[in-house]
Amino acid sequence: QVQLVESGGGLVQAGGSLRLSCAASRTIFSINAMGWYRQAPGNERESVAVFSSGDSANYGDSVKGRFTISRDDAKNTVYLQMNSLKPEDTAVYYCYAKVTWGTAVMDYWGKGTLVTVSS
Repeated sequence: QVQLVESGGGLVQAGGSLRLSCAASRTIFSINAMGWYRQAPGNERESVAVFSSGDSANYGDSVKGRFTISRDDAKNTVYLQMNSLKPEDTAVYYCYAKVTWGTAVMDYWGKGTLVTVSS
């Protein structure tokens, strides 16, 4: 089993930056996807930045050019560097991992970290 713990959320003014971290409780050897989703009040949860198979990164259209996903395998940690933040980026950000365990594929979600961008 895997636990994902997000950190780094907080309050920032528009145009500012934050870096989110997601630490996995153990080394994951077979990751189908790992990255970040977000959900604002009244909105559906949306993909922000996700490493897919082959370590290619996919970004949501609204964050391309502003957000960068990275990873440190030695620390079992994935990061999301968020620059040029906008009020529309305000949301709870969730770490996500899709992991293969034998023949099973499991989805794991962190509890979320709140990012608030003031105008």
